[in-house]
Amino acid sequence: MNLKAIQKICYGVYIISSKKDDKINGQIANTAFQITSDPPTLAISINKQNLTHQFIESSKVFSVSVLSKFAPMTLIGKFGFKSGRDIDKFTDTKYKMGRTGVPIVLDSTVSFLECEVLSMTDVGTHTIMIGKVVDCDVLGEGEPMTYAYYHTVKGGKEPKTAPTYIKEESIKPAPEESGKYVCNVCGYIYDPAAGDPDNGVKPGTRFDDLPDTWVCPICGAPKSEFTKE
Repeated sequence: MNLKAIQKICYGVYIISSKKDDKINGQIANTAFQITSDPPTLAISINKQNLTHQFIESSKVFSVSVLSKFAPMTLIGKFGFKSGRDIDKFTDTKYKMGRTGVPIVLDSTVSFLECEVLSMTDVGTHTIMIGKVVDCDVLGEGEPMTYAYYHTVKGGKEPKTAPTYIKEESIKPAPEESGKYVCNVCGYIYDPAAGDPDNGVKPGTRFDDLPDTWVCPICGAPKSEFTKE
């Protein structure tokens, strides 16, 4: 059975956010789709291990921010590869509070939907949550990012808790080395020719010459999580 056939189904890239008491959190998700039009309802799939799952389970409300195809990988890295248990993802992120009190991400967002949970279905590792749309709006004329665009153009990967995650077989590097290294966590490619100027690494710096304290600028993974391209 070739599970990659499932990846041919079209997906988007969204930030699902929720609240619990006075705390807020959000995560990247690719599974969000309309169920009915009258009343408008939406379904999402969230891993039980994720903090956002706990928040939605507690408050019974969530928002879906539809990301633009030009959303930076740093935003996706913050919400997709870092945990709200360790950082406040909304620090330095533009957002507003919705009618239900959930945060709605505005950075690189083309539209949003705010929902109240109608039902939850246990599907093993994940929970399918169906919500009634209580508010929504278009925030820009930009084109939304598809999951295919995220993979093929952005070079992104899915975290292990994503519903579409498939473990990839390791590939031996080619005899000729490009000097580039790929983050095994988020798919970021370190190119010596470009360096990492935002973090003080000059163009022309070999990967081996990076300081041991250097981490992936997208997801924060250490050098040990990189392999040769």
